Amino acid sequence: MLMRHDIPDLGTVSEAKPHLIIHGFSSRLGKRVSGILRYLFPVPKEDSHRVITFANQNDYISFRHHVYRKTKHRNVELTEVGPRFELKLYMIRVGTLEQEATADVEWRWHPYTNTAHKRVFLSAE
Repeated sequence: MLMRHDIPDLGTVSEAKPHLIIHGFSSRLGKRVSGILRYLFPVPKEDSHRVITFANQNDYISFRHHVYRKTKHRNVELTEVGPRFELKLYMIRVGTLEQEATADVEWRWHPYTNTAHKRVFLSAE
């Protein structure tokens, strides 16, 4: 985990709505998770230079936050603005936070879920 204040020489955070890059969510459950992540953020404007990446690798979701700048005609320079962390899907419930006690569990990670050798749930590979 890398926090934003651990990255040297950073200015203030842009409040522009970010573009999203969602990679490696190819299974049915992965597409459901990518949809949930996508709807957490508003639709960005075309001129926004913020990029947030959710990349799945072995059922760990890596979160990265960058700002890009065009340097030449086809070149782009990325600058990481943090934070950086990994997520592991634990549970998906159907409903809102107010319905927590009565909401149905759509998917849940169980300790025995991980017994199959190299089994991944978020990608179809």
